[in-house]
Amino acid sequence: MKLYVGLDVGLEETSICIVDGEGLTVREVKVSTEPEAIRSAVEGCADRLDRVGVEASSLGIWLYRELQPAGLPMIVVEARHMRVSLSTMRNKTDRNDARGIAQMMRLGWYRAVHVKNIEMQKMRSLLANRKLLKRKLIDLENHIRGTLRAYGLMVGAVGRGGYEARVRELIEHSDPVFSMMIESMLDVRRAIFEGYERLHKVLLQVVQHDAICRRLMTVPGVGPVAALSFKVGVDDPLRFARSRTVGAHFGLTPRRHQSGTSIDYEGRITKQGDVAVREALCEAAASLLLRVRKWSALRAWGLRIAKRSSMLCAIVAVARKLASILHRMWINQTDFHVGFGAKVTQRLRLRPAQ
Repeated sequence: MKLYVGLDVGLEETSICIVDGEGLTVREVKVSTEPEAIRSAVEGCADRLDRVGVEASSLGIWLYRELQPAGLPMIVVEARHMRVSLSTMRNKTDRNDARGIAQMMRLGWYRAVHVKNIEMQKMRSLLANRKLLKRKLIDLENHIRGTLRAYGLMVGAVGRGGYEARVRELIEHSDPVFSMMIESMLDVRRAIFEGYERLHKVLLQVVQHDAICRRLMTVPGVGPVAALSFKVGVDDPLRFARSRTVGAHFGLTPRRHQSGTSIDYEGRITKQGDVAVREALCEAAASLLLRVRKWSALRAWGLRIAKRSSMLCAIVAVARKLASILHRMWINQTDFHVGFGAKVTQRLRLRPAQ
């Protein structure tokens, strides 16, 4: 009889539950969160294991990469789907969570997560670290601006390179204690800015030597960050049967509600999937509509939507269209053509790369 395993992973310990095809518990044990310990716990029944489920998390992805090559049929389950399933249990314990995951594996009521390869995971870490430093840099600059404003010192419009010199000019004749406080903040800002510059330079070098990213950048508005974010988010383009489903995967399609005799309506976008990719696509769409001046059918289509609805709706619609276009360009290995318009997802007539 086939067996099914549920792993409730913690920082130090992992609860393991093994059930058979009828749902009866075969074994329950708690071991340290190490691949060797988990493999030893299920070694006696390894030849009968059908599915081993683990929740999508940083530790779950790590255990998947370590245990999958060892022959265990690992499955990473979507966290949102698993949370809803386990919420039906009255008591929230590690033991009950492991039981619930094992039953999900037995019933097949789960949604598997695509696990990216290690290289894509490194690029994702690069994008996340760069974004974090950029956000902290902006927060720190705004905090310094607010502190100076309370004393009537206005930084004004200044570039990031000349920001520190402008602040030092304002505090030149200030109180020594106040100057020391601002200079300490500037020292921290300088360190963050240097780290951000290094990561951004690495990102540009990666994109420069990546043929796929360079091809995606032929689309107006799509820059290095958006191209690399999309490539990392998709990872394997063949896992999408149709290009038009890529936008839905990243949460750019409207949420639909229909129940019984109630009105069937569409709400706001679902905002599911990779947040970083969705933000990158929306930024690229905004750049295409608001900054790019070169005509294209895609831009004209978006501006028509903005005219009859709003610019925000047009940005989301163009972002969803961009997801389909970028995916099809990746599949067909073709460059962008300015004639792509509203029917691009139905008739993707792409110009072959030279």
